[in-house]
Formats: sequence, C-alpha cells, structure tokens
Amino acid sequence: MQRLYDFLRRHPTWVDGFWAVILFGLSVVGGATTEESRGTELPALTVPVVLLLSLVVALRRRMPERMLVLALVTGLAQLVLDVATGPADFALLVIVYTVAAVGARWASRVALAAGLCAAPLAQLRWPSPHSGTFENVALSIILAVPFALAWVLGDSIRTRRAYFAQLEERAARLEKEREAQAKVAVAAERARIARELHDVVAHNVSVMVVQADGAAYVLDAAPDQAKKALETISGTGRQALAEMRRLLGVLRTGEHQEAGEYVPQPGLQQIEDLVEQCRESGLPVDFKVEGTPRELPRGVELTAYRIVQEALTNTRKHGGPNAGASVRLVYFDDGLGLLVEDDGKGAPHELYEEGGFDGQGHGLIGMRERVGMVGGTLDAGPRPGGGFRISALLPLKPAH
Repeated sequence: MQRLYDFLRRHPTWVDGFWAVILFGLSVVGGATTEESRGTELPALTVPVVLLLSLVVALRRRMPERMLVLALVTGLAQLVLDVATGPADFALLVIVYTVAAVGARWASRVALAAGLCAAPLAQLRWPSPHSGTFENVALSIILAVPFALAWVLGDSIRTRRAYFAQLEERAARLEKEREAQAKVAVAAERARIARELHDVVAHNVSVMVVQADGAAYVLDAAPDQAKKALETISGTGRQALAEMRRLLGVLRTGEHQEAGEYVPQPGLQQIEDLVEQCRESGLPVDFKVEGTPRELPRGVELTAYRIVQEALTNTRKHGGPNAGASVRLVYFDDGLGLLVEDDGKGAPHELYEEGGFDGQGHGLIGMRERVGMVGGTLDAGPRPGGGFRISALLPLKPAH
C-alpha cells in the first residue's frame, strides 16, 4: 500500500488524468441519459466543452496557469454558445483550488474573481423559470460559496507549504551553523591541545637534553655533578609525565580535574619552581615580583606561567652557552605585567616576525594565542643591546 501511495505521489498527472476520464465519462453519459429522457439529442458542442474541462483537470498541476486560462475560455464559450452547465463544470472548482495552492499570485487572484463571478453569470444566462429575482440572487450567492471555499482551502495549503518550507530552510541553516560552530570548536580545541603539548614537551625535553649533555660531559671528571644532572633529568621527566597525564585527563573527561590522578594546571605560584628548575639546569635566572600579589583567574595565571616557561625555553635553545635571563612579574591595579629578557644572541628573525618556517616558531604563536584569549597584549623581539625580550600585559579581573 505504501508503494502505491509513493507511486501516486511521484506521478500526480496520472492521478489527475484518471479523474479527468471519470469526469468525462460521467458528463457525457449523464448528459446523454438526461437528453434521452427528455426525448432530445445531446448538443453537438457539449462533448468538446466536456473534453476541454476534463483536460483542465488532467493537466491542472503540471500547467496551472494555462489550465486556468483554458477553463476561463471554455466557461465563456459555454455562455456565448449556450452550452448548459453540467458535471464537467466541477473542473472550475478544481482549477480554482489548484491555482490558489500552487499557481502564481496573479493567477490566484484571477481564479478567485472568476469563481465568484461564475455562479451569477450562470444564473443570468440560464435563469430558473419558476424562481423570482430574489431567489435567483440568493441561489447565485449560495453557488458562489463553493468557489470561495475552494480558493480559501487552496490558499491555506499554499501558506502551510510556505511555512513548512521556511521551517526546513531554517533547520538546514541552523544545521549548517551548528556544523560551522563545531568545526570552529574543534579547531580551537586542537590549537589548545597543540599549545599545551608544545609547552609541556618543549620545555621539559629541552631541560632534559641540556642536563643529559652536561652529564655526558662531566661523567668521568665530576661524577657528583653527573649524578645531580641525572637526578634533574629524572625529576623533569616525572614532571613532564604528570603534565601529560593531566592533559590526557582533560581530553578524556572534557574538564579539568584537580584531584586524584590528574595534577592541577600550573599558575603563578609555580613560576618560582620553574625558575629554580632552570637555574639547576645551568641557566642563570633573576626573578623578581613587584606590586601586591593577589589571586587571579586561572586562565590568566596559566597564560602567565606558559609565557615565562616558553620564554626561558627559547633562551636555553637560542641564547647560547653563556646566556642569562631575568623574569619580572608586576602587579598593576588593572593588569599583570610580564617581562622576560635574556642577554644571549637571540632567536632567528623569522621565528618572531613571520611565525616560523618549516614548522618552527610554534612557541611564539602559542604565546600570542594565549594572550589574545585573555584580552592581553604581547610584544616579542630582540633587545637593542643584544638578547631577546618578551613583554606581555594581561588584564586582571577579580577571581570568584
């Protein structure tokens, strides 16, 4: 049954053609029977008129505007040629409904006007001999009601279809917007993960590499220093693993866990530990805090920590063997200032101007992204007297 219904929906002209054949048969056979009972013959023009009106029904959905014109011409021919109304004139109701539902707006208005005029014109052309003027007027009004109802029904169908089409369009647009938002969210999450991985891996691995090189250099001459370097490598590796577990925990659960297996994200209090780690790895670092320390939003604290971490990592990578660094934290009333400088040879120009080449320069890119996310400003570049400088200003908001 469902297949038959789907077939009929896919071939509406066949359905209309079937009803057109039924209408043609009822009109011709019924008209012939009526005329035979009266002792007369079926008028010669009746069959062409019935055929044209049946054609209107058959092609109403394929060519609604043209079939409306054909129906109007056929109706006027009936009036002029004195072909009395019959069952085939039901096609006028059908075409009025069809044009109101699927036809052009001008055709819908014409169909309404023609439908309201059809009944009065028919009463004027073929008045009832046994009825007075009042009865004919009343009958005209009554016969005009079906045309008005057919038009109202078709127009309501048009409005409903337009409403559902608008809903479908809105749903499709919302779906596209959701997909776009999902893609943006995925890109942002990938960038965040990339920043975290870079900060964790680059800093800790660089410390381990420096310590390993130092241990290999003094292994025979100074075993105690080599042992201390190996202990630093071990501690740095454990710290890297702890941060990796934290990051993996965030990826699995979608939220930051501050207890249990996963360690919390680092903040300003861990900067001193970071500086001490760098000192133990052989990088002299001068650390000062100015202003009144206060509790800051977690995002700001993590941003500040990562900036200092990346800056010291870059000093170790690009500053040279005798480079030293200084870290300044300045608490303003409405912002936190960061200044990290070194007296080394500085990073290559392309790493801080163009964002890197051949996959390099991700640390500075991550710094700018982090600072931009909290609404701050970042300036990175070589110092006039040599070395490299990174300064940032992060807006402060009371932590709740």
